[in-house]
Amino acid sequence: MSVEVILPCLDEREALPWVLGRMPPGYRPIVVDNGSTDGSAALAAELGAHVVTEPRRGFGAACHAGLLAATADVVCFMDADASLDPRLLPEVAWPVLSGRADLVLGRRVRRPGASWPLHARLGNAVLARSLRQRTGVPLRDLGPMRACSRAGLLALGLTDRRFGYPLEMVLRAAAAGWRITEVDVAYLRRHGRSKVTGTVLGTMRAVADMRGVMREVTNRVMREPSR
Repeated sequence: MSVEVILPCLDEREALPWVLGRMPPGYRPIVVDNGSTDGSAALAAELGAHVVTEPRRGFGAACHAGLLAATADVVCFMDADASLDPRLLPEVAWPVLSGRADLVLGRRVRRPGASWPLHARLGNAVLARSLRQRTGVPLRDLGPMRACSRAGLLALGLTDRRFGYPLEMVLRAAAAGWRITEVDVAYLRRHGRSKVTGTVLGTMRAVADMRGVMREVTNRVMREPSR
């Protein structure tokens, strides 16, 4: 069974050769260009990726555009900045492909020199703890490498198009009774500077977006009749 890999992309020309060159057999990359000015889209196409253009800026907008463009039964998501090794995708996707889980997240294990500053790790830890308390899902990381059913994810009806998209995915999946788990993946040094967690301000904005999503989705689910 083939798997499609959605890679939101904003000025990642430096990292794309390494990322796309390490894509495992049977894993087809969909690079979603979200306003790059460094030629990322053209390079991705030259390297054999299917390129989708999403003019509306936002991490969630790029992820969702890739989801809409995908056709495989199972999709993966990961960053295009070389902080995660595509060769680990089969380990993340296998529980979904084998029917043992509905959503799998890669729990990032920091390697020496990894581009994961303290403020970003603390923000992630706070959000993961809040998620465990609200849903009971035993996740320790809201990692960007993940795998799930394409049709199932579309049916969840995610609405956030900013930094809250990954969190809304987990919240909606938990509310729908999905089996959610995580596997360890190495977290490496990214190429270039992060657009989200590279600064304290960027991390604060991402955390604020995610907290807003957590409140909104939790309240909405509580108002919905049980199925």
